[in-house]
Amino acid sequence: MALHRLQSLTVGVPDVAGAADYYADFGLEQVAPGRFATVEGGEQFFLEHSPTRRLLGMAVAADDGDDLDRIAANLDRLHLPCERDAGTLRTREPIAGISVEVRVAPRLTRATVAATPYNGPGRPDRAGTRAPVLSRTGPVRPLALGHVVIGSVEQESTQRFFTDGLGFKVSDVVPGTAAFLRCSTDHHNVLVQQAPLNFLHHTSWQVTDVDEVGRGATRMLAEHPERHVWGLGRHHIGSNFFWYLKDPAGNFSEYYADMDCIVDDQLWTPRSFEGMQALYTWGPPPPPSFLAPEDLAALMTGAHTANV
Repeated sequence: MALHRLQSLTVGVPDVAGAADYYADFGLEQVAPGRFATVEGGEQFFLEHSPTRRLLGMAVAADDGDDLDRIAANLDRLHLPCERDAGTLRTREPIAGISVEVRVAPRLTRATVAATPYNGPGRPDRAGTRAPVLSRTGPVRPLALGHVVIGSVEQESTQRFFTDGLGFKVSDVVPGTAAFLRCSTDHHNVLVQQAPLNFLHHTSWQVTDVDEVGRGATRMLAEHPERHVWGLGRHHIGSNFFWYLKDPAGNFSEYYADMDCIVDDQLWTPRSFEGMQALYTWGPPPPPSFLAPEDLAALMTGAHTANV
């Protein structure tokens, strides 16, 4: 695949300082006001002021200028404009107006982390010692940005922009509702779901293992139980462990671990999922506020007002 990662996101919120405090607690490193880095991915998250919460932009990494040429030709066939320079292509997703940059960038070098030893029947991988998580005392730091989930009033059109325009691959679908799309070896980097308005549902951040998912969420909730949304659980689509929390603006953020990895497109067959399998395999049932965030009505009113 010529594309190789979701490089960064820019999110608009009404209160940048309040949201920045949240994401610093979440474990992102604030390298400048409103600019955040992960352990391995560098600067991957930017906050800007916006009257309502929304996804303003994203950057996707590609291997070389030939990849940008192909994307430019694809967008032209879709009658979508773009701007080019030597190392960057700029365009806009046509339904929600999300600014998208495809940048020539080196592939991310990932550190090899030793597998966490877990005992099992007939498999005493850590015989004679306590679980290593018990000695972890430092804060949980996300390793890299994983994916973003967006609602679109025209799901198929937004999906077509990412697949036919930019070159994302379809990993799995929920028929008539959502598509899980990838621009890397992760199962998905963008999820586009049908929605009554265009909005940002959540951002997702990779941590080492399920223990880090639990540790991170536990620390985030210790003094702020109102941040809890849904978790701990395991998704069926993508297979990852998850725990969702909510920032002060109403955006959800997810700690995840153990995502499906697709290293050869020919060996992966996209499937369709419905019912509870479209949401999770185990864990507490998803709350209504996860499926339809509580501020959607207000966001819809604001959107209609802005269009008057």
